[in-house]
Amino acid sequence: MDYLDLNIDIYADGADIEKMKKQHEEGIVKGFTTNPTLMKKAGVKDYNSFAKEAADAITDMPLSFEVFSDDFDTMEKEARILASFGENIYVKIPITNTKGSSSAKLIKKLSDDGIKLNVTAVFTEEQSKEVLEALNYSTPSILSIFAGRITNAGEDAEPIIKTISEMCKRHGDVKLLWASSREVFNVIQAERSGADIITLTDNLIRQLQTIGKDLDEYSLETVRMFYNDGKELGYRIL
Repeated sequence: MDYLDLNIDIYADGADIEKMKKQHEEGIVKGFTTNPTLMKKAGVKDYNSFAKEAADAITDMPLSFEVFSDDFDTMEKEARILASFGENIYVKIPITNTKGSSSAKLIKKLSDDGIKLNVTAVFTEEQSKEVLEALNYSTPSILSIFAGRITNAGEDAEPIIKTISEMCKRHGDVKLLWASSREVFNVIQAERSGADIITLTDNLIRQLQTIGKDLDEYSLETVRMFYNDGKELGYRIL
């Protein structure tokens, strides 16, 4: 198998504008997602400037930008500003605020108004059901399930994704996204679970070429890597 044989769409997850432009040019990815944590890591100082630059540079692929506020009235205002940056913008709305209050009413309001949403930080089937009941199915939407964090909690993400995938298929133009990927194998898991999209960091995107690699050849490459690194460092045991 080659990663080019996969049907799932790969979105780049990050907030380095130059990397995003390069990834766009390379043609491997089909969209982009960001979040406040990634922006902090990338050293983004001005959110609006970053978002506008990205929206101006990438106009033919979905771009997801997240709201920052914790109260729903301000979230709505932020969402409308972000959506105004381009037709390809998906506004990321967390499933709840920090107090655990549901975002369903805001999701419904924005979706009814034709604003494309990426509902994020979703972990459970019950949360997914709540989102799907709130969305307007004539408005394109993304449902992001944090599969990587689900597995961190010791749960198998695949059955959860499979169930939610079937739920999404009954609800119009809603794409299911496998989020918070940890390794390249997650791409295989996401596809066989029925997800439409998977987000990958730049590091994981670079490793896609290892899918389908001969394991004997891969083993030899690994042995040679260990040998060459030890030699370069001048390590001696005898």
